[in-house]
Amino acid sequence: MSGASMGGAIGLLGYGAYLPSYRLGSDSGVRGTRVVASFDEDATTMAVEAARTVVPEGAAPGALWWASSSPPYLDKTNASAVHAALRLPSVVPAADLVGSARSTFAATRAALASGGLVVAADVRIGKPGSADEKAGGDGAAALLFGEGDAIAEVLGVASETLEVLDRWRDPQRTTGEQWEERFGFEQYADLVRGVAARLLDGAGLAEADHVVVTSGNSGITKRAGALVKGALSSGASPIGFSGAADPLLGLAAVLDVAGPGETVLVLSAVDGCDGLLLRTTDLLAGRRPTRSVADQLGAGRAIPYPTYLSWRGLLERELPRRPEPDRPAGPPSARAGAWKFGFAGTRCVECGFVHVPPLRVCRSCSAVDAMEDLSLADHTGTVATFTIDRLAFSPSPPVIDVVVDFEGGGRTTLEVADADPDRVAVGSEVSLVFRRLFTAGAVHNYFWKARVR
Repeated sequence: MSGASMGGAIGLLGYGAYLPSYRLGSDSGVRGTRVVASFDEDATTMAVEAARTVVPEGAAPGALWWASSSPPYLDKTNASAVHAALRLPSVVPAADLVGSARSTFAATRAALASGGLVVAADVRIGKPGSADEKAGGDGAAALLFGEGDAIAEVLGVASETLEVLDRWRDPQRTTGEQWEERFGFEQYADLVRGVAARLLDGAGLAEADHVVVTSGNSGITKRAGALVKGALSSGASPIGFSGAADPLLGLAAVLDVAGPGETVLVLSAVDGCDGLLLRTTDLLAGRRPTRSVADQLGAGRAIPYPTYLSWRGLLERELPRRPEPDRPAGPPSARAGAWKFGFAGTRCVECGFVHVPPLRVCRSCSAVDAMEDLSLADHTGTVATFTIDRLAFSPSPPVIDVVVDFEGGGRTTLEVADADPDRVAVGSEVSLVFRRLFTAGAVHNYFWKARVR
């Protein structure tokens, strides 16, 4: 890899994006488009949802790189939970790149070197009424690089680094700080122009068919069309500044609509400028995710502003007077790792009965250790029965539990994600999503929930 070009046969094999279903309500002063992660979502759970659309069952990418500026853990690898939820082989390395939106391009460069999965996710929190709150957004996106039939070939990658105090956050605080817009624009503008020129000149292009310019500085995104010429100039990702997910969400939105043989230039101005230039292939149309970024953005539902503030720890509300859950322990979590993270069951090879969670002794024919492993994370199911608990401990009551009968066999009880009592009924079709059951003693208890389709 040199300056503004890439060699080798590494290309973009797939992409995915995930947007939570909640939006700030009109009582927040925002127009209802601000994407909000639920109380049980974080950068790890959203990363899983974005990556699930990219990594096929049984795949083994060269590595997993997880990028975020809002990591649920420090001094612990968050990528390992994503790795486990995707059921990747243990020989696939997984690592975090955290700190700022620039971490995503560091992960992308690593994946371009030898192939791998890049997943970026963030929960953006701003002070009430701030620009970060109004113009930010929560979400995740993933790119899979490797050899083979690519949906886009890599024409170049380039970077410029600059030490600039434009946006920052004390590690001990939830919300960040930022200098006024004009200062950051003056620092970044020439870098954006320069990186774009290097990439386009290196590929022998006068301009790109699509240009995505993302930055935490709104001056850059507002004037993106004046900085870089292209048929399409997107001043930011479709949901506003989404931190580490920003450049990948912007790219995903373009790939949702780009035609074959079109060039896409992605530029991210954060502590410098990073750029990636791609050319799409004929395979793109057949490998797009089922739900586009635009489809997900238009499918949100409003959440009251006080509820949102309480989810982010900016408003303390009285919770139900029930005992809080105990902190999950390491040994039982390790013993049940395949079930807890990969939602693995077993199928009896003697009679075909499916057990969820996995068992050694068949409930149907009593065969012992005659089981084959089975993952049900991607299976759909129907609600056999359900209960609504309005007093259980939860940041967002009521808690709805459902008994799910899975397609192909298997039955278990699960909590409902993004619960709406009016949408749950016997016979409702559900799929699975990776969420946090609760957090206790600073330990996040990750597991799967049912979501009504």
